This record gives sequence, C-alpha cells and structure tokens, in this order.
Amino acid sequence: MSVLVNKDSKIIVQGFTGKEGSFHAEQMIEYGTNVVGGVTPGKGGTEHLGLPVFNTVADAVEGAQADTSIIFVPPAYAADAIMEAADAGIKIIIAITEGIPVQDMVKAKAYVSGKQDCRLVGPNCPGVITPGEAKVGIMPGFVFKQGKIGIVSKSGTLTYEAADQVVKAGLGISTAIGIGGDPIIGTTTKEAVELLMNDPETEAIIMIGEIGGNLEANAAHWIKETGNKKPVVGFIAGQTAPKGKRMGHAGAIIGGADDTAEAKMRIMRECGIHVVDSPANIGMTMKEVLGKAHA
Repeated sequence: MSVLVNKDSKIIVQGFTGKEGSFHAEQMIEYGTNVVGGVTPGKGGTEHLGLPVFNTVADAVEGAQADTSIIFVPPAYAADAIMEAADAGIKIIIAITEGIPVQDMVKAKAYVSGKQDCRLVGPNCPGVITPGEAKVGIMPGFVFKQGKIGIVSKSGTLTYEAADQVVKAGLGISTAIGIGGDPIIGTTTKEAVELLMNDPETEAIIMIGEIGGNLEANAAHWIKETGNKKPVVGFIAGQTAPKGKRMGHAGAIIGGADDTAEAKMRIMRECGIHVVDSPANIGMTMKEVLGKAHA
C-alpha cells in the first residue's frame, strides 16, 4: 500500500523537453517510475527519451491514459499548466516549479479544489516518492528504501536527510511527501498526515515543518483530536530565524506569536508529537518511539 503514487501510476511530465523536465524525467525513468510520456506544446507527435510527446495534457490522457502529472513549467506559465492538468482529468498533480506568483496560485488552487478526485501537491516542492515503486519528483532516489515510515515535509533537503536517517536506523519509508514551502500550496501538512494515517502499511510518521503559517499547528491539533493513532516524530526548521525576515521559502516568515519555531514545537509537544530539537535526531528518535510502541 502507498499514498498518492505507486507502480501503477501513469505519469506524464509537463515541460517534458525542457532542460529541467528532461533531466528529472530521465532520473525518474531510471528509477523505474512508470512515465508514459510528456507534454510540450508544439512538439506533439514527436518522441523524447523514447516516449511520446503530446501537445496538451488532454491528448496525453487520451493517448497514454495518464492519471498523474509532474510539472516543470516556468513560473509565469505554471499555474496554467496546473489548471490544464486538472481540466484534463489528471488525479495527482505534482508542481515542482518555484516562484509561481501568489495571485496565480490563488486561482490555480481554487480551480483544482473545484475538481472532484483531483489533488495538487506543491508548488515549490521536491515531489512524492513511494520507494521501489515510483519517484515523481527531484529527490535522490537511492536514499529512500522501502518500509513503514511516512514522511511529510515542507523542506526538500530535510526530506532526504530524514529518509537517510530512517534507513540508517534500520527502518524504511512507505511514502515521502514534499508539500512545498510557498504561502499557497495544494496539499497541507494536515492533509498529507491524514493520508498517511489512513494508509494501513504506514506505522509511524515524520512531520517536518518550518517557521511561518499555521500548517503544523493545524496538523498537530488534528492528530490529537483523532486520538494519536500512530506515533509522530516532528521537527521545525528555523529555530534561530530573526522575526520579520523571510528565510529560504516564500512562506517561511514569522508573522505572529504562533509562527515561531518555539511556539510550533510547544504546540506539537502538547498534542503528543515526539519533537526533536535537531534534525540529526530524527532517525534514532523514530526507532526509539517505534520500539516503545511495539513493546
């Protein structure tokens, strides 16, 4: 079992023939991901990396039965690419693009929300990986090994770091979801955690957040309200960040008392989450927590 993507997902790459799209599509194919083609307007009917190129997402859905899309389209056109995928009936849309204007994302998120059975992950995210089945993103696949720990993270690099530690602790990953660090994103921390909580093969969850916004607090309260069904290990990046200064991600800016790393960590602890002060402790803490749960 997995969430969002698996070996049966039929994946297309929007921005297929561009530099970024080509590079990462090749890596995904090498990993064994079921990439069925790509979309580059004006290049329909040609082949790229041995796969068909379509002019539109609708053509890819009709011609290759695509149900999942990964987007490597420049910021100015990325929101349109998201809406095109939703309109064509794509079920899982993973937007890697960084720097999409907030106004564009407000429209794109509202549009996707109006479509039944359609989920957007990102933008400005590393993607989603179900180890051994499908890598739909830019993460280093070799770091991830199959297992029963789910990862939800705002940070790309900390997703890989957490996965590496989990594997070195003798555990593995069910599905890792990079939700992205922009102010407007498709899938929230709570929604991603909920997917993993409902996955019968995920035993525990790692939740990595950062300063800014209330996504982690919302997820923590939901975990507590639903009875802490599975152990959760949490970490918040940006503990030394100065107030009012954007740090890395567009959404990582402290705007109120509850936006700080300290406040988020306190809320998470109050809700029964095992919070670590350093990302270096994620793997071993998860091993200890699982050991106690099984005892």
